[in-house]
Amino acid sequence: MRRDVFQAIADPTRREIINLIATQSLNLNAIADNFEMSRPAISQHIKILTECGLISIKKEGRERFCKVKFQKLKEVSKWVEQYRIFWIDKLDALENHLSNSINEVNFKK
Repeated sequence: MRRDVFQAIADPTRREIINLIATQSLNLNAIADNFEMSRPAISQHIKILTECGLISIKKEGRERFCKVKFQKLKEVSKWVEQYRIFWIDKLDALENHLSNSINEVNFKK
């Protein structure tokens, strides 16, 4: 089953894993040390993030280091942006409407 980016970021643990490795690569043990869950559970989250293309794993000796692939988050950003623009337009229209209504009330006084 091919997972998508939205499935990956739907889980708070996976979002936190992304936050942890956003600035530096970490090995699986270092990631797992930040959570109160089993290492196999963390490995499952890592697997999902890898399947979605959000992280890559690089082997260095016996260690496996995880690194964020930010380009995949652009898909999420693009999707969110359309709604940000939509709501900005709606709120601007509401502000104009309220401003006009206040001006009409003040004019009638």
